[in-house]
Amino acid sequence: MPDLPAPARTSSPGRDHLAGNGSEPLRERRRRELRRQLSEVATRMFLDRGFDAVRVADVARACGVAEKTVFNHFRTKESLLVDRWEEQTRALCDGLADPDTAPVDAALAVLDGELAFLTSPASQRAGGFGVDELRRFSRLVASTPSLVAHNREALDRLTAAAAAALAGRTRSAPEDPEAWITAVALAGLWQVYTVSLHRHLDGDDPAAIGRAVTVDLRRAAGKLRGGI
Repeated sequence: MPDLPAPARTSSPGRDHLAGNGSEPLRERRRRELRRQLSEVATRMFLDRGFDAVRVADVARACGVAEKTVFNHFRTKESLLVDRWEEQTRALCDGLADPDTAPVDAALAVLDGELAFLTSPASQRAGGFGVDELRRFSRLVASTPSLVAHNREALDRLTAAAAAALAGRTRSAPEDPEAWITAVALAGLWQVYTVSLHRHLDGDDPAAIGRAVTVDLRRAAGKLRGGI
């Protein structure tokens, strides 16, 4: 199962997100900014000290909030570090809801976005993870049983959600075997993404890593389109 989804990092908010401008309410902006701060501080602490050595209370103290506040934003300690699964699942289901979009294309669109989130020049300029940090993140997740389990369960939820969305496209029962086997195949692209990212992290250029992973994803997608 994948053990290297994107870290729980969000892009920095724009300065124009002010209350009353029709873009984003001030309360929501502050909530999003606090969530981002909690995730970024936690990620740095986990990378520096190890996942098990850092308590949620330590993260709360470093951010100047109560421990309860952290859990108001993140359901578990693991999701402080890896919390983009829900976003990916929603995006995949949105894509699958469009009958004009091939399921493989819907999955690739989500994974392309995740890869850009990690490796694109724009992401790097915005303070994204460097290659060394990605290597450390990869080692941390792979060596922490609770994080491996977290990602396995998250992939299972993504697969179930995709199966339901695919069944909805054809007005089939949620347990329809064709919807399920298609969802499982799509989830396999997440595994390809993870394995490929691991394999190419020995490079030093994030953009080159992104291109290499993209090639692997397109090869795997081509196999799905052609049939096993």
